Amino acid sequence: MDYTTLGNTDIQISKLCVGCMSFGKAGTMHDWTLDETETENVVRHALSLGINFFDTANGYSAGTSEEYLGRALKKNIARDKVVIASKVYFNPGRLSAAAIHREIDGTLKRLGTDYLDLYLIHRFDYGTPIEETMEALDDLVRAGKVRALGASAMYGYQFYNMQLAARDHGWAQFQAMENHYNLLYREDERELIPICKQMGVSLMPYSPLAAGHLTRPQWNTDTLRSKTDRVAMGKYDRTEEQDMQIVLRVHELAERYGVKMQQIALAWHWAKGVASPIVGATKARYLDDAVGALKVKLTAADIAYLEEPYLPHRVVGAIDQNPADGVILLDEKK
Repeated sequence: MDYTTLGNTDIQISKLCVGCMSFGKAGTMHDWTLDETETENVVRHALSLGINFFDTANGYSAGTSEEYLGRALKKNIARDKVVIASKVYFNPGRLSAAAIHREIDGTLKRLGTDYLDLYLIHRFDYGTPIEETMEALDDLVRAGKVRALGASAMYGYQFYNMQLAARDHGWAQFQAMENHYNLLYREDERELIPICKQMGVSLMPYSPLAAGHLTRPQWNTDTLRSKTDRVAMGKYDRTEEQDMQIVLRVHELAERYGVKMQQIALAWHWAKGVASPIVGATKARYLDDAVGALKVKLTAADIAYLEEPYLPHRVVGAIDQNPADGVILLDEKK
């Protein structure tokens, strides 16, 4: 395993992050999530591969993702040997000071730890002043409940304004950005990613394999997730025709190099300066494939060939307003 530094901190993260939306009680959010026993199997295998970075959220599977992850880690490794990230936003009060102080305590209790290594805001909150949110997050850092802060999908100007508010008041700034980014969705290359690179903020994109579309030469499969993941359908199905051109180029390069498609797709991320793509694994062997991708080195010509068919997409990730209370699944195909 290779490691890198998270933002402007001393936190060392593996160059792969385990996405824990795959963990939790099935039916509370998705139908295809892993139960507690299977969660521990995947976590244990990740640790054996040298992966030390795990990303969950307070809203994943009604809190059971945090619970399952916390218990699996406690059984298998010392707390100071892993980097745990969780998120706040899809909860009553969004990113108000009261909500942030309440939700961090719930997250820590479910995870069974007294601190988080990385706390991310899951989306931009249109209902709370930026200064209120950033001061509350700074409170958590000062209290020792959180080591570093991060943000997730939002518009570049929103992220920049939040960073400036923190800087101007002497508060903790964001060190990581968890945004929607892959070969089939590159809209953040316009503004958000250049801002992050300018500020030394680590990129830890979610959906690096486009919900599996970059792992096979056909659009759909007969897996439970492929048939029931209506969020993935909402994010990707409307651009199937144009995106299949890219999928087939990934397949072509994988054949040429004698590797798997997902290894080409992940290697592209590191070539683009990503610190740690988040891989959501429902089977332990998927992590073996992901780790193998670290050995794949793409040439500049390879990258240009993969990127050439891309056409602009509608924005998927950043939101234009707060969703209705209780909504957690965005972009869902109705």
